[in-house]
Amino acid sequence: MPTPSAEAVLADSAGDAAFATTLAKGLVVLEAFEGAKLLGNMELSVRTGLPRPTVARLTHTLAELGYLTYDPRVAKYAVGARALRMLHPLLAGMPFRQLARPLMQDLAYSVRGTVSIGLLDGSSMVYVETARSGDVGPHTPDIGMPIPVVRTAMGRAAASMLPEAEAARLERQLEAADGAMWSGYRDLYRDGLRQCAERQFCTCFGDYMPAIHAIAAPLFRLRDRCFAINCGIPAFRLQQGQLEHEIGPRVRALAESIRVLVARPESAEPGSRGAKTQTR
Repeated sequence: MPTPSAEAVLADSAGDAAFATTLAKGLVVLEAFEGAKLLGNMELSVRTGLPRPTVARLTHTLAELGYLTYDPRVAKYAVGARALRMLHPLLAGMPFRQLARPLMQDLAYSVRGTVSIGLLDGSSMVYVETARSGDVGPHTPDIGMPIPVVRTAMGRAAASMLPEAEAARLERQLEAADGAMWSGYRDLYRDGLRQCAERQFCTCFGDYMPAIHAIAAPLFRLRDRCFAINCGIPAFRLQQGQLEHEIGPRVRALAESIRVLVARPESAEPGSRGAKTQTR
């Protein structure tokens, strides 16, 4: 199911007596570090919409607990090592990563690009495994890095596995998260879903990063989590038609090999968008 941000949940939970508002605000502060290494209380206040005194109390508490660290030289905070501990239980529940990695690395070396697996999380895809060749250009994926669903092949491939009701809910969430982005990329996003329905992979010609062209295939659903696999290649290395006619079938075959390896066969009941990779 599409997962809203902590900030969105906080906004929707006013009046819920069972909702721990202070905890939610702390998570909103932690989420605000996405894409940033150092942030001060004023910057966090702007990013979260929380009052600066509230932010100051939350950052102090999070720093005392080890989830943030404070740098007095610049009077700013960074995410602390304790936050990294929270990643391990999630990744430990995805043992297919270790099985898939050698196959991913072979393809990455072969095409001189990156090959990654991502997990659908709200309006973002989050990398959970990645392999790369030496020089991959300006985009170097890493575990835990988020990328937008609507602008990426990986996001479109993952969304293609959603049943109709969940797919409609995700579209509403994408529009609410960033109306301008949704308006600008909606048609390309839906075309990606159509491509996955027809050939089990979709292309992305620089929609996220102009210098990188990508292709992605639906992988599988695991405990209602949607996973997709992509391959990103610097545009200058590709010949016309190579992405869709050569790399696409190879990524589709890689996805099938991984499903066989981890005993996740194709489902007889694909999502409404036609991907043949939904499993439960």
